[in-house]
Amino acid sequence: MSTLKKPKTSKTKVADDMLNAGSGKTIKQPNVNDDKLTSITEMRQNTNGQTAMALEDEQRLRKAFVDKDWNEIKIADSWQIFKVMAEFVEGFEKMSKIGPCVSIFGSARTKPENPYYQMAEEIAAKLVRHGYGVITGGGPGIMEAGNKGARSEGGKSVGLNIELPFEQTHNIYIDQDKCIDFDYFFVRKVMFVKYAQAFVGMPGGFGTLDELFEAMTLIQTKKISRFPIVLVGSAYWNGLFKWIEDVMLHEEHNISPEDMNLVQIVDDASEAVKIIDDFYHKYLLSPNF
Repeated sequence: MSTLKKPKTSKTKVADDMLNAGSGKTIKQPNVNDDKLTSITEMRQNTNGQTAMALEDEQRLRKAFVDKDWNEIKIADSWQIFKVMAEFVEGFEKMSKIGPCVSIFGSARTKPENPYYQMAEEIAAKLVRHGYGVITGGGPGIMEAGNKGARSEGGKSVGLNIELPFEQTHNIYIDQDKCIDFDYFFVRKVMFVKYAQAFVGMPGGFGTLDELFEAMTLIQTKKISRFPIVLVGSAYWNGLFKWIEDVMLHEEHNISPEDMNLVQIVDDASEAVKIIDDFYHKYLLSPNF
């Protein structure tokens, strides 16, 4: 005589789900596509709007692990090489004509009423009056302030724009013939460094730190000349460089004492410009070289 299995009621199923939820077991719903996550964790993410982002990230990961034959790889990589070359060629052609410039970088999220926005605008205007053009990342925030300050004094205003999904479109203060759009961050960073006579770092996020440490690394390793790097905002930067000095230098000995002199931190627009001017006067150079 066969034993009939009593079907679970919704009440008993909920009890089992709650029992297993903390056990590490994944509870799957019936009749679902294998390509989609259907665990309780994902259902919870559904409630706070995270599912779309999780699925997008998952699709990127799946795409990275898709098997491709040699022909597909060769075609895709070959076209990518041409795209990279095209960006370098356009950048070199336009940037080689701009003359001496200073790169200003900082957050795209800084609003016009923020004191750092206003200081970036003032620094850019003063740099133009001292004979320099201004290079920024071409977007909003600090970048917009830099281009705005340069434009206000009739100076060269360069924007190295990169398309980002949530924050960046080029600002209106860039010279029309000096706005360059990039797909690749590494090509854009080459242009930032190759055509700048100095760097001014305003408070910013990961992108700002990336550009700052790129410049510091290239100077430290003598891949580029020792151009001035001026960071504006001691309240913002002092904590980071205190950690660099205490941990990287003294505790772990991962840098040399002289590396601490690669940057200067200031709180005044005139002082930032003076550091750059003094550097070039020391070498009997002027912005017209």
